[in-house]
Amino acid sequence: MIDSHAHLDSERYDGDRDAMLERAYSAGVRGILSIGIGDGPATMHRALDLTRAYAGREDVPKIYATAGVHPHEARLADEAALEKLDGLLAEDGVLACGEIGLDYFYEHSERDVQRTVFGRQMAIAAGQRKPIVIHCRPSDHSSDAWDETLEMLDRDWKGTGLGGILHCFTGEWDHARRAMDMGFLISFAGNVTFPKAQALRDVMAEVPLERMLIETDAPFLAPVPNRGKRNEPAWVTRVVETIAEVKGVEAQEAALHTTENFVRFFGVV
Repeated sequence: MIDSHAHLDSERYDGDRDAMLERAYSAGVRGILSIGIGDGPATMHRALDLTRAYAGREDVPKIYATAGVHPHEARLADEAALEKLDGLLAEDGVLACGEIGLDYFYEHSERDVQRTVFGRQMAIAAGQRKPIVIHCRPSDHSSDAWDETLEMLDRDWKGTGLGGILHCFTGEWDHARRAMDMGFLISFAGNVTFPKAQALRDVMAEVPLERMLIETDAPFLAPVPNRGKRNEPAWVTRVVETIAEVKGVEAQEAALHTTENFVRFFGVV
């Protein structure tokens, strides 16, 4: 299995990061995409640092990195931050720009600032020929952020042909379909195991296995039966099991498909 989205640099792992990664390997996780947003632009390099710190270790998963400015911290994305992002995306081991996008649920940064920074980061990623990892969270009982995200992708990204990942997908089938038409993979996280997530499982049923990824979003969104605890990559198995249940396939087949999708999309071994 490959966990396509985890925040391995979180301070919540500072006391047992080695053991956490060893547990993931023992559970069958062979790769993790470490999301390089840090606590904001000043620390977005930490995911890349982890790829280097664990390079060559045979008892932990292979770690890959991204770099980007989360919409929460868009207000901090000055020219120095964007220049830093450009440099990080040029580094070996950094596979994508992300997570980037729009968050209208918390609005820690104003919406117009989020849109501007999202657009700037897409331009930087296009220049470095790197795909993007999308964060999208709408306001309550609305699809506002999804609609605007897809409009921006259609206008500013589709033409690059680089595609990307819709991380921790929570939208409707039409959102997934439109994104897949633009070359995106749909990544499902531990929230698909929640009892009230039937609408999300219904969307999962429509998404082809060949377009799916799995993730934990660790340390967040721990799946049932560990909901409420600190999440970790070893628990991505519960996402695989849910895909298998929804799709009517063996868990091993779901794991194999999602791993092959990641390898093929990013061109990694």
